[in-house]
Amino acid sequence: MSQKESFIQEIQSRYSYKNDKIVLGKAKLDGEIVEEAEISVALKTMNRHGLIGGATGTGKTKSLQIIAEQLSLKGVPTLLMDIKGDLSGIGAAANADDKNATERMQALNLPFDPQASPVELLSISDEPGARLRATVEDFGPILFSKILELNETQESIISIIFKYCEDRNLPLVDLEDIRRVLQYVTDSVEGKEELNSNYGTIAPASLGAILRKIVGLEQQGASKFFGEPSFDVQDLLKTRDGKGIVNIIRLVDVQNQPNLFSTFMLSLLNKIYSEFPEAGDSDKPKLVIFIDEAHLIFKEATKALLNQIETMVKLIRSKGVGLYFVTQVPGDVPDAVLSQLGLKIQHALRGFTAKDRKEITKAIENYPTTTYYKADEVITQLGIGEAFITALDEKGIPTPLAYTYMRAPNSRMDILSDTEINNIVSNSALVAKYDQIIDRQSANEILSQQLEQQKNVEQTTPKTTSTRRAAPQEKDWTDNKMVRDVSRTATRKLIDWGMKMLTSFLKGKK
Repeated sequence: MSQKESFIQEIQSRYSYKNDKIVLGKAKLDGEIVEEAEISVALKTMNRHGLIGGATGTGKTKSLQIIAEQLSLKGVPTLLMDIKGDLSGIGAAANADDKNATERMQALNLPFDPQASPVELLSISDEPGARLRATVEDFGPILFSKILELNETQESIISIIFKYCEDRNLPLVDLEDIRRVLQYVTDSVEGKEELNSNYGTIAPASLGAILRKIVGLEQQGASKFFGEPSFDVQDLLKTRDGKGIVNIIRLVDVQNQPNLFSTFMLSLLNKIYSEFPEAGDSDKPKLVIFIDEAHLIFKEATKALLNQIETMVKLIRSKGVGLYFVTQVPGDVPDAVLSQLGLKIQHALRGFTAKDRKEITKAIENYPTTTYYKADEVITQLGIGEAFITALDEKGIPTPLAYTYMRAPNSRMDILSDTEINNIVSNSALVAKYDQIIDRQSANEILSQQLEQQKNVEQTTPKTTSTRRAAPQEKDWTDNKMVRDVSRTATRKLIDWGMKMLTSFLKGKK
């Protein structure tokens, strides 16, 4: 048997599935596309997470686009975190006359079917789309403490504050609410006494440190995220005309706000894990989440976010949810996360420096060994739209490493125009649902009213006390020093005169 025949036999046997699949392209051997060697991913394994890596301009974002639109065709909704702003094109059909796309699909002997995917645009900032929000209460004391990177003592204080608000029916909706509560129990006599008598003494310095952390979070723009209505994660699971909706979160304007993104990620993952029921071993995932430019997140993320992602990667699969990280080099992803990933799509890496060569070595070590390629050499020679791929078969066993010529997307390989974006936003049911800001009475308003009432009482009480004390001062003339001195002098003179009169009377009598 020739090497090519052996290669075809191995690829066909290991990339063949009993159930539905997603076709990514076809394998190459000795520089040629092998038409019989189709590379695909079992749909039921898409909740096993994955990595799409590669240097800038190698096609990793287009690979994300391909997978998302293929999942949509299978009725699986997706959530794309668009940090560069170049994923919106999935909402429009590709140009049928696109020469590069048609030639690529002809070379693969696959049909080219330009079509748009149903899209919802979401935002956590000022980008157009349905606004995603969460309340402070949604986080709870533990996650909220992680966002602020508090120590154990400060974390216990936040737990006390949450309990204090719960007992007093003080809703914590936004950052202004939690800030007002901290100020109230720090500066108000009544607030101090109530907190100390019912929950124990808390050092003002610790409360002040927490308050400064919250102010720092506000300065990074997190105030826009906290509020009502809270986003319902069930809205991410919708389909339209049998296609899974591609939910695109536009994050272009939050690249320099790592705390805001960390806050959002912690909230989203926590809500999905806590609210989605166990999915069991289903034929397809409920939801697949793609984090584009993940290296920006991991480099700037808080330790709390990293720990939470590691935990979610291990646990969220049971909810039928897959997490996919799109980054430049595998080393950008923590080892604890990387070891949990099933699908790996690695585009070209550049070995210009010693550090680059170390990253190449690390990437190769994460792939199954192969006798068909010198992987450490080929990985630097991959062309645009070519990648090393290994996945999991339906039994959870890694498939052989395949040098793959990727298919072209069915959707536009460019961004939507402002007019197209506005059309999507104006016709969105989610935008209509979440663009209404609810401003109910919460902790800030309730405590502000109480503080105002106390202020009015304090301003009135001193005046009343002053009036009452003034009256006896006017009547009690003996309190006057001059009067006392004159009185003593007059008394002495009166006594002297009396004594003289008595002496004269006694002498005359004799």
